[in-house]
Amino acid sequence: MTAVLADGSAQAIAEAVRTGARSAQEITQETLSRIKTRNSALGAFTDVTATRALAKADAIDAARARGTSLGPLAGAPFAVKNLFDVDGLPTRAGSKINRDRPPAKADATMITRLEAAGAILIGALNMGEFAYDFTGENAHDGPSRNPHDLEHMTGGSSGGSGAAVAGGLVPIALGSDTNGSIRVPSSFCGLFGLKPTYGRLSRAGAFPFVASLDHVGPLARSVGDLALSYDAMLGRDDRDHAQADMPATAVSPTLSGGVAGLRIAKLGGYFARAADASAFAAVNAVARALKAERVVELAEADKARAAAYLITMVEGAALHLERLRTRADDFDPDVRDRLIAGAMLPGAWTSQAQKFRRSFREQALALFRDVDVLLAPATPCRAPKIGQKTFVLDGKEMLVRPNIGLFTQPISFIGLPVVVVPVWTAGESLPIGVQVIAPPWREDLALRVARGLELDNVVSAPVAHFADESPNRTP
Repeated sequence: MTAVLADGSAQAIAEAVRTGARSAQEITQETLSRIKTRNSALGAFTDVTATRALAKADAIDAARARGTSLGPLAGAPFAVKNLFDVDGLPTRAGSKINRDRPPAKADATMITRLEAAGAILIGALNMGEFAYDFTGENAHDGPSRNPHDLEHMTGGSSGGSGAAVAGGLVPIALGSDTNGSIRVPSSFCGLFGLKPTYGRLSRAGAFPFVASLDHVGPLARSVGDLALSYDAMLGRDDRDHAQADMPATAVSPTLSGGVAGLRIAKLGGYFARAADASAFAAVNAVARALKAERVVELAEADKARAAAYLITMVEGAALHLERLRTRADDFDPDVRDRLIAGAMLPGAWTSQAQKFRRSFREQALALFRDVDVLLAPATPCRAPKIGQKTFVLDGKEMLVRPNIGLFTQPISFIGLPVVVVPVWTAGESLPIGVQVIAPPWREDLALRVARGLELDNVVSAPVAHFADESPNRTP
């Protein structure tokens, strides 16, 4: 029972707590023990909120003893990327500089909502500095490590989130996604990850990176957990002025809707070039399972990626300009140099990029008049090794760090909802992900497709098991 619940879903944990088969206190103690045993190998957690978690568990168990109805995530542990405000902790955002800030005085909205559903915050997670990262390698806290092979990257910038969930420390973690930072770790670590529509979930209490591109969302080992956590976080929040005024419609009841009748197509053109064969094989495997034979093209995706890069550099530089002036030596040099470059770009270029953004969005919406869901690679390859600087894609040697997100950036550029599904190939120790892309505000469609693939055993997100903590051990 203990191992099943520790390795299993938040849904299973919540059911066990609600029925009294397990106490929230037991689950929390077990989770803290697993973190103590595994985290030094994984580099997932930077802060563990043990006292808070145990107090919350006691409150849940007391509520059950009184006969109070418990929430859908009762007793389920979760953790958050350390750019989310956690009451009493400095919000690191993966940086050295932010550690000097006063502790947060309140939780981020998404933490408050998950706890209202009964989930228990366990701590904060490692990430790339100021979220400007695709690898999961932090210059100050060390790299997060891929639980399926500890010599390999988790991907970033939500690297600790990927390591914590794939490594069996928690069933759910929160990340952020500006250009791919939920989807890349999901792909490399073999997880389900949801980047909702831009403006769907509140970012209040989350340290920003690029306000016009930032999203927040969950990573999990099952589609059910992904949907439950998403449902718990829905709702208007006036503290995030970019949040859209959309109905908070739960998706969990729609998961069983299946894929019959859905018009599903693969993205060709840009999304069928410049990647390892494993990325295209994964898309083809998912397409075969869904009987999706049609191929469509999203024109000018290469320009969309370039425009996203430009906006990221300029907005990111503007946010950090004072820090660059006063504490340049305290940045990760790779992050600092890109921010300085962004500060030197002409402002007129961003105006042109934003104008193109509108026209590119119109092209995507036109596609969705004939197609309900699109499929594309999540990453151009499986996880590279930690410290690896280059890889070969389509016969060309390219830099790893800026090119991991070449398939995710054009999609987040226009804020479309995406679920990454993990694909495993026989004989391979590492997974790779596929993006299931839906029209704006139709997270339900992407999750339905992901659930159908999960039920048909086409995709899965297993826990990585390992006995020792050697940082060079391959599980």
